[in-house]
Amino acid sequence: MRIGDIDLHPLTDGTFRAGPGYFGDHVTAHGHEDYFASDGKAFLPIGCFLIRTGSRTILVDAGMGPAMRDDGDRRLLIGGQLPIGLRAQGVSPADIDTVICTHLHADHCGWLFDLTGAPTFPRADIWFGEHDWHHFVADPDVWMLDHIRHGFREADGARLHLVDQDTAVAPGVDIVMTPGHTPGHLSVVVSSGVHRALLLGDAIVCPIQLDEPTWQSIGDVDPALAAQVRERLFRELEGENVVGAGAHFPELRFGRVLAGELRRWLG
Repeated sequence: MRIGDIDLHPLTDGTFRAGPGYFGDHVTAHGHEDYFASDGKAFLPIGCFLIRTGSRTILVDAGMGPAMRDDGDRRLLIGGQLPIGLRAQGVSPADIDTVICTHLHADHCGWLFDLTGAPTFPRADIWFGEHDWHHFVADPDVWMLDHIRHGFREADGARLHLVDQDTAVAPGVDIVMTPGHTPGHLSVVVSSGVHRALLLGDAIVCPIQLDEPTWQSIGDVDPALAAQVRERLFRELEGENVVGAGAHFPELRFGRVLAGELRRWLG
């Protein structure tokens, strides 16, 4: 995808298998057979996005890494593919100068550090929500991959950018705070001319939440706030020349909301 003069490439690190229970105990596959496979599971990507401006190479989200997490029927995450996708785009880890993590769940920061805690992207500054640092990195009782927590704690502080407000990262690339899924969740706006693309992280897990507003995520730390943020983002996606995609949108397809008496997703 091209947003004005900025290139935007969706990449996948692996597979996120979600059962209906991931979206809430009240959710079933009935009526959404086009979304859930015959076994009642949705197979979604673990998405990342590569942004190339005239002078910057930016990675939004860093996948699951070479790891797996099995939460039974609700969720299965299998990562490991991001380096292949980067190579296909002619990008090496050393080419990336900026990594923006929408939040610090394992499937969004898993490639930041290797198993020794050394940076995978040696030249990159890392941007993420300040409140996610307090929630994940600073609190040993909150689950986080050990080598990722160690990497954050040992990283060069000058390379870590903890944000708690809307912030410009580079020309045409801005952070907007979208908390609820995690305390410091953020989204990324890529803009050029009149065109805008919203990279939503897990603020919207899947477009089906437009039709099913009670569908949440088992990872939401503040479900009520997460629902308010989703509605705000869906309203923004009604705007002319505005498209968006989340990290787990089917096929990482961008889309927008068609406004009207019965809003619908167009992807």
